[in-house]
Amino acid sequence: MIKGELSGSEDLYLDGEVEGSIELHDHNLTVGPNGRVKANINAKEVIIQGKVDGNILGSDRVELRKSGVLVGDIVTQRIVIEDGAYFKGGIDIRKEKEQGARSNASTSTPATPVTTHSSSAAEPVSSTRG
Repeated sequence: MIKGELSGSEDLYLDGEVEGSIELHDHNLTVGPNGRVKANINAKEVIIQGKVDGNILGSDRVELRKSGVLVGDIVTQRIVIEDGAYFKGGIDIRKEKEQGARSNASTSTPATPVTTHSSSAAEPVSSTRG
């Protein structure tokens, strides 16, 4: 069991217990099926097969496999949640441009086109961003 801050300059496969924080800014973290993590995670790509209790910042991608359990918030560009996985928390999807260019601006505007259908209108209402 590791208690404290875990950081590194290589990809990491974790199949034990960690309590504290994990910092792998430009590298990948895989929490194996026996992994038990109570930590905030900051990595390029995070794959969860075990249990994580903490917030995740995955600068590129976060993947929650069917055996994975995550209680915490996710901030990432891309996310995969397999059928059967357990997740409780919030998800903030950020585009690569938004992470640097929008650090001082509000991120409340939607990043994808939205189409809504109303039963009282003759034609669907469509709103797109270019």
